[in-house]
Amino acid sequence: MLPPKPNLLRRIALLMGWTRSSYVILGLFMLTVFVIVYVWWPLAQMVMSYINWQGEWWRYFDWLLVGIFLFMSLVIMAGADLRKDVLIILVGAIGGLVIEGWGTQTYLWWYFTAQRPPLWIIPAWPIASLTIDRMLRFLNKRLPAQEGTWKKVYQAAYWLVFLTFTGMMIYFVWPTIGKSMTLMALLLVIFLVFTPSDKRIAILTFLAGAGLGYFLEYWGTTRECWTYYTLQKPPLFAILAHGMAAVAFWRSGLVLQILWQKAWHVWKPTPPVGQEFGD
Repeated sequence: MLPPKPNLLRRIALLMGWTRSSYVILGLFMLTVFVIVYVWWPLAQMVMSYINWQGEWWRYFDWLLVGIFLFMSLVIMAGADLRKDVLIILVGAIGGLVIEGWGTQTYLWWYFTAQRPPLWIIPAWPIASLTIDRMLRFLNKRLPAQEGTWKKVYQAAYWLVFLTFTGMMIYFVWPTIGKSMTLMALLLVIFLVFTPSDKRIAILTFLAGAGLGYFLEYWGTTRECWTYYTLQKPPLFAILAHGMAAVAFWRSGLVLQILWQKAWHVWKPTPPVGQEFGD
C-alpha cells in the first residue's frame, strides 16, 4: 500500500528545504522586526505617513521593501541549522556594527536620523548574512567545481574582481584616508584579498553579497534612508561593498570555528585511564 501523499504545506516545506530550525529562524526574524517597529515607533509612523490611505494607496506603497522582506524571509528558512546559523548571526551583527560605525563616523554615508550609527539598522546585517549564506549554497551546488579548466577560470576571476574592488575602494574612501578607521578598513580588505583561502567560494560569496546588496542599496538610497557623500543612488562601490563584507564575514566565521575547535580540544575533559577506546 502506498504511503499517504503529503499535504500541500508539507510539499512546500520539502521543496523549499525547510527544517525545524527554519521556523525558529523565521520566528526570530519576525520578533526582531516587531522589536524594531515597537522601539522606534516614530520612525514607522513617519514611513506610513507617506501613504495616502484615503486614495490610491497602492501607488505610494513601498512594494520594493515588501518584496525584499518576503524574499529574505523565505530564503533564510531554506536549509536552516541553528548550530551553524548562530555563528553567522553573531558575525553579521558584530561586523555590521563595525561597518556602520566606520561609515557614519567618517561621513562616507549618513542616515536620515543622523545617528552614528543607528542601532535599528544593525539587525539587518545578520538577516542579510543568513540570506547570502543560502544564496551561496544555491550557487555552490549549481556552478562548476574548482577543477581542471574551471580552476584557472576561478583564479583569474578572483584576481580580476578583488583587485578591481580594492582599486575602487581606495578611490571611494580617499577623502577620509587620513582617518584611522578608514585606514584599518582598507588594510583589512587588502589582507583578505591577498590571503585567499578558497577562491571559488570567495567569488560566489562576493556575487551573492553584491546581488542582494544592489536591491538593499537601491531601496535605501532612493528612499533617502541613507545617503552617500557622492549623492549617487546608489554608488557602484556600495553595491560591491556588500559582496566584500560577505567575504569578510565568511572568513571571520572560519577563524572563529578554528578557534572554537582549538579551545574545545584544550578544555575537553580527559577520559579516565582505560576508557580512551570505550573500554
